[in-house]
Amino acid sequence: MPTVLLVEDNEMNRDMLSRRLQRRGYEVLLAVDGQQGIDMSRRESPDILLLDMSLPVKDGWQVAREMKADDSLRRIPIIALTAHAMADDRLRAMEAGCDDYDTKPVDLPRLLSKMNALLAEPS
Repeated sequence: MPTVLLVEDNEMNRDMLSRRLQRRGYEVLLAVDGQQGIDMSRRESPDILLLDMSLPVKDGWQVAREMKADDSLRRIPIIALTAHAMADDRLRAMEAGCDDYDTKPVDLPRLLSKMNALLAEPS
């Protein structure tokens, strides 16, 4: 069962998405700010990271850059989750080091498809 680290500061979003993922067989770990997301990634080595980009302490852009610069964390695929749906937001997320990008509100089948594609790639 793949382990997902969901880094999301909004309690309602965190609860809804984590429950939906758990029902589909994922083990879900939760972090509420960017620094906690980095710390938990080091400690727990999740299979994939779902990263809100508007976070307290360290925003998602900074988290992605730091994780991809760290040899021990760079293999973890990151999907940026954001309510920002402008064309340059996707590019900005990819430039920060995210492996994919999805918009909120989350379309679960679309997100699962992106997660499955990244989890299937050799690390």
